[in-house]
Amino acid sequence: MANVRKTDRRTVYTLNVIQQAFLKLIDQQPFAKVTVAQLCREADITRSTFYLHYSNLNEVLDAVLDQALLANQDMTFDADPDDTSLVSACQRIAGAPKYRRLLMDPDLSEYIIGRIAQHEHDRIVPKIVQRTGLSEQAATSLFIYMIHGSFAINQRHHFTKTPE
Repeated sequence: MANVRKTDRRTVYTLNVIQQAFLKLIDQQPFAKVTVAQLCREADITRSTFYLHYSNLNEVLDAVLDQALLANQDMTFDADPDDTSLVSACQRIAGAPKYRRLLMDPDLSEYIIGRIAQHEHDRIVPKIVQRTGLSEQAATSLFIYMIHGSFAINQRHHFTKTPE
């Protein structure tokens, strides 16, 4: 966020209202068509309130993606409940339907994949190195490949959880 502010109850509430309004607008139209003015109307806030918390819509997008990535970070596979390391971030995000339309926006796919990679890199790459013996560079390449593939498959299934 552009401005560092004390995080009190009102600030948390306002950030939540902005993010929820953002997701509601994304359900109605692609990200490229959303405007700050629409977001302010939907959130019932002034532009100055919006700009007090965010510099632009990309910052709201980043906050929503970060929230999605953190929300289900402790998800585990039934097969090995002690191992969350290789649970795909795309699968974890799919656990929350409110992000589905955002994830299905084709104009955002590469941006979202980049954000997932940035968020997950330091957690996943060392585990790939440890399990496979690959160099960090090779493990990073494999990690990027896995994120792209997982995102594509999940997008094809509309980020719904099914046995497939």
